[in-house]
Amino acid sequence: QVQLVESGGGLVQAGGSLRLSCVASGFTFGVYGLRWFRQALGKEREFVAGSDWDGISTHYAEFVRGRFTLSRDDAKNTVELQMNSLTSEDTGVYYCNAGPYLRGIIEGNYWGQGTQVTVSS
Repeated sequence: QVQLVESGGGLVQAGGSLRLSCVASGFTFGVYGLRWFRQALGKEREFVAGSDWDGISTHYAEFVRGRFTLSRDDAKNTVELQMNSLTSEDTGVYYCNAGPYLRGIIEGNYWGQGTQVTVSS
């Protein structure tokens, strides 16, 4: 059974940092593309960052480029999102997403339950 469990969300002041973590189980992590999406209240879910299945390329949405960094550790079945210089616009529920042999920003089949990030201005 595929499971993605996020953690690390919380309340932070504008300009601060958070590090999100997603621990995966139930599938062969090394052949899965890994993504982070987010959804703000009243808005559609949007792509934030993603790693191709082989880890060769990492993709970022323009609005987080230079502030967020995605990293994956295949030995620990973990993908993390380091978020710096946070603004109120970054507030939302952040979801871990995965799918086999994914490249680019296409979303995979599997989703975590989400972790809330709230940035106070």
